[in-house]
Amino acid sequence: MTLSAFTAPGRFWRGNLHTHSDRSDGALPAEEVCRRYAAEGYDFIALTDHFTGMFNYPITDTTGFRRNDFTTILGAELHSGAMRNGELWHILAVGLPPDFTPSNSPGFLPVEGQETGAELARRAREAGAFVAIAHPQWSGLTLEDARGLEAAHAVEIYNHGCAVGCDRADGAAIADLLLTEGRDLTLIATDDAHFTEPDHFGGWVMVKAEENDPDALLEALKRGDFYASQGPELRDVRLEGKSLVVESGAVATVIVQGKGCAAIARHGESMTRTEMPLVRFNASPWIRVTVIDRAGRRAWSNPIWF
Repeated sequence: MTLSAFTAPGRFWRGNLHTHSDRSDGALPAEEVCRRYAAEGYDFIALTDHFTGMFNYPITDTTGFRRNDFTTILGAELHSGAMRNGELWHILAVGLPPDFTPSNSPGFLPVEGQETGAELARRAREAGAFVAIAHPQWSGLTLEDARGLEAAHAVEIYNHGCAVGCDRADGAAIADLLLTEGRDLTLIATDDAHFTEPDHFGGWVMVKAEENDPDALLEALKRGDFYASQGPELRDVRLEGKSLVVESGAVATVIVQGKGCAAIARHGESMTRTEMPLVRFNASPWIRVTVIDRAGRRAWSNPIWF
C-alpha cells in the first residue's frame, strides 16, 4: 500500500492555502501577494481573506494574476458562530465560488442568530470548497469543537503565522484525536501570511496533479494527493509487509505516529530511505509520518488507514 500522493499521475506543485491581502487585514494588495509567492517559486496560492462584513465579505478575485507558471484558487477564511471559548470560528475554505452566500458575520465577534461554524463549513463544502480547520491551537479549539466540524476535509497541522506571532502553530494534537475517533482527515501546512511580520514562506502543501490548474489542484486536495512541508521533500511512503518505508530528501529524523502513545523514531545523518517496523501499531487503525531535517524543518504525510 502506498499513499495516493506518490502513485497519482502528474507531478508535485507547491502551494500556500492560507494568505491575506489588504482586502481584509493583510498589508499588501492581492497583486503584490501573488507576485511575491510566484517570485519565491510557488506554483499556486489561495488568497483567503477574512469573510466578514467589516471587509465586505471578500472572495478576492486573483484570476487576473495567473500566469503560465503560476495559478491561484479562489477562497476565503470563513467566520460564524461561537466556539466553546466564546470566540468566533475560523474555517479555511479553498475553492469557493465567487457568489458564495455570506454568513451573518459583521465582524470578529459572534452575534445572535448567525449560523454555526458547522453549518457554514457544510455550506462551503457543498459549494465545492476544500474545507480545513484553521490553526486549532491559536483558536483555543477544544476536541468537542473539532468534532462538530464534520464537513472538514483537513486540519492545519502547522500554521506559520501562528508560529511566528504567538508560538501556537500546532494542529497535531487535535488531528490525532480526531483520527483516533475515525475521522477521515488530511493534514495541511500553511502560512496564514499577512506580511505584517515574517509570517510568509514557512509552510506549504505539495499537491500531486497532472497540471497546475485550479480545478485539478482542488480535486487533488480533496482526494488527499498531497503532503505538507516546511522544507523537507517526501518521495514515497508505503507499506512493505510489516514495515513502513519512507523515502525522502536528506533528513535527520523519521517518526511514525499512531493512536495514543504509539510512535517510533529513527535518527541518523542524511537519511533518504528509512524502514520502520510496525509492531507498535497493531492496535492503531491509522499511522502518519513526520520527517525532520537538520535545520529542524518538518514534512508531514497524510494518514495511512489499515
